[in-house]
Amino acid sequence: MPKRKKHPKLPNGYGSIRYLGKGRRNCYAVHPPAKEDPETGRYVNPPALCYVSDWYIGFTVLTAYKAGTYTAGMEKTLQPVSDDMSSNLVERILSDFSIIRSGPDEYSPTFADVYEAYYADKFCDGNHYSGSSQYSTQAAFHNCKVLHNRPFRSLVSKDLQDVLDSCQLKHSSLELIKTLFRGMYKYAEGRGWCEKNYASYIRIKKDDDDVSGVPFSEDTVRLFWKHQDDPTIELILIMCYSGHRISEYNVLNIDLDARLFKGGLKTKTSRARIVPIHSAIYPLVCRRLKRDGKMLNMSYSKYLKFFKEKLAELGCLGENPVHTPHDCRHTFSSLCQHCGVLDDDRKRLLGHSFGNVSDDVYGHRDPEDLRIELEKVHV
Repeated sequence: MPKRKKHPKLPNGYGSIRYLGKGRRNCYAVHPPAKEDPETGRYVNPPALCYVSDWYIGFTVLTAYKAGTYTAGMEKTLQPVSDDMSSNLVERILSDFSIIRSGPDEYSPTFADVYEAYYADKFCDGNHYSGSSQYSTQAAFHNCKVLHNRPFRSLVSKDLQDVLDSCQLKHSSLELIKTLFRGMYKYAEGRGWCEKNYASYIRIKKDDDDVSGVPFSEDTVRLFWKHQDDPTIELILIMCYSGHRISEYNVLNIDLDARLFKGGLKTKTSRARIVPIHSAIYPLVCRRLKRDGKMLNMSYSKYLKFFKEKLAELGCLGENPVHTPHDCRHTFSSLCQHCGVLDDDRKRLLGHSFGNVSDDVYGHRDPEDLRIELEKVHV
């Protein structure tokens, strides 16, 4: 019985090609490099990229994967090699090897490697960033998983744009991803890890959902107060009288003693804002934190389901368009305008910028001055 042919040993961190035994049509499993489990510290073999009939096809797939040129199904376009190896296979291997080994040194970090270095540099001791800023950066990284194992040098603007175009999250989440890309490329340029700042060529194509929406009517708000003991309505009222985006409530620093919401997401101005807790919703905030431990104790999609069901039950869901949780933010703005809150303070409470004029020109507002303005909003 002829012995199975020996194949070259793959370099560390290259991946593995596992023989599954005879009798299989595609007898080789092609695995990307093992990843360290952060909890156990052990290296775990990721699922196979594909299954192939020939070791050299598997080697070509791994080489393409390391170079960032692999696409699902690519292996089906490759032919098994003869003893002298087919020329097209050799050319592909050598071409991809040249991509891997390009640059001033041979280190070719993945997108995840660059992120780890960028994150450690940005949030190192001495740099003063809020917890919400760290959370936002982590969330943005999580939302571009498709890039994590790609060599950073192989990425182009289309790869980044595809992440934004395919993401189904809200506009504010897309802005966080875009901000992450720009920060990472600026950092990578300084380290010689990219040829060009491809993040400067991308844009968000989705309409900004922060500037569209329909505030709840005064009658509807009064109806909400009649049902304030319902957990879904409870959060609606909190949002209507504080003005944050629903995604912000679990990253806020809530100071019950000082009766303040601190922080936010999306923009620098928004992340730095302080919003007094309106006296009408203070008992609701205390009750919610005591009961649930946090402001939003479920996913956005699950809360949206409860939101629509409850509003439909009360007959105030609306139609064309139906209301969304973001309309609570518009309701807050509308209430402030209707009740005579100073417009500059309304902008501060919403986390809006003052255009080309910095907030310093207007003077920083004491939280208690903002509270006086906010309490103009009646129930």
